[in-house]
Amino acid sequence: MANFTSEIKRDLLAYFPATRAGALAAMAAMLSTSGALTENGFIVVSENERVAEYFQRLSEALGIRPEIREVTRDPKRRRDKITFFCGGENALYVVNETRALRAHLEDNSDAALYYLRAAFLGGGSCTLPRDGASTGYHLECVFFTQERAEEFCDLLAGFELFGKLVPRGDTFVAYVKSREAISDVLSVLGANNALKKLDAVSAARARTNNENRIQNCMAGNADKAAIASAAQTVALQKLQESGTLQTLPEALRQTALARLENPTLSLSELALTLGVSKGGLNHRMRKLMQIYKETEQ
Repeated sequence: MANFTSEIKRDLLAYFPATRAGALAAMAAMLSTSGALTENGFIVVSENERVAEYFQRLSEALGIRPEIREVTRDPKRRRDKITFFCGGENALYVVNETRALRAHLEDNSDAALYYLRAAFLGGGSCTLPRDGASTGYHLECVFFTQERAEEFCDLLAGFELFGKLVPRGDTFVAYVKSREAISDVLSVLGANNALKKLDAVSAARARTNNENRIQNCMAGNADKAAIASAAQTVALQKLQESGTLQTLPEALRQTALARLENPTLSLSELALTLGVSKGGLNHRMRKLMQIYKETEQ
C-alpha cells in the first residue's frame, strides 16, 4: 500500500495549530525531521506539495516569510523536492523558542499532538502488508539526532503509545510495528480516514489468512486420507493374496473388494458406493486392518 503514508498525511494536514505554542511545537518537529540550522536561520526540505504548503502557512503564522531556494525533480519517485530557507532575526528567535518549548511539551498535550503530527508530516512513513511480500505493518519517523527521536518516543508514551528506537545510517528512527500499535497511533493523532483503511486492510488480510488456513487444513486432510487409503489397499491386497479375504464374513469381504476396486475414493464416497454410513464403513475398515495386523504377526 504505497500511498498509505500520503493518506495519513492528508488526514494530519487537516489539523492546523490555533495557538503559538502549537505552532512552535509543529515547527520544532519539522526542524527535527526535515530541517537544518544555518548561521542566519534554517532550511526545511519537503517532498510533498501539501506538506510544503503546510510549512509555508506555519512559518507565516509565526511571523516568518519562507523563501523557496531550490526545486528539484526526483524522476524515480516522480515528485518535487522543495527547499525552503527562513532567515533573519525573527527566524532565529523562533528557533530559540522551539528549543525552550521542548522541555514543556509533556505538560501541554495539545502542543504535544501538534509536534507528533508535524513529525510524521516531516519524516514519517507507514507501510502495510502486501500479498506475496515479506513486509508487515510498520510506522516510523526519521530524526536527525537521537535526542529528538527519544523525545518523540517520550511524547508517544504520554499518550500510552510505545515506540522503539533504532539508528539508521546518520539518522535515528522511532517506530511501531504491530497493527494494533499503528491503529492506536492513528487514533490518537486523529488520522481517522487512514484508520478506517487500516481496519479494512487488516480485515481483508484476516479473511485471506483464514482461507489459507482452511485450504491448508483441507489439503492436509486430503493427504492423510490418501495415505490411509493407500495403506488400506496394500493391506487388503495382502489379505487377498494370502487367501484370508475369502474366509471373511460377507460384509467385510464386500468392503475389502470395494476398496481394492476404488483405491482413490474417500471414505464418504466409498460408503455411498456400498450403501452404508461412513461410521459403519469406518468400523468395517478398522476390523479389516486389525485382521491384517493379526495375520502379519
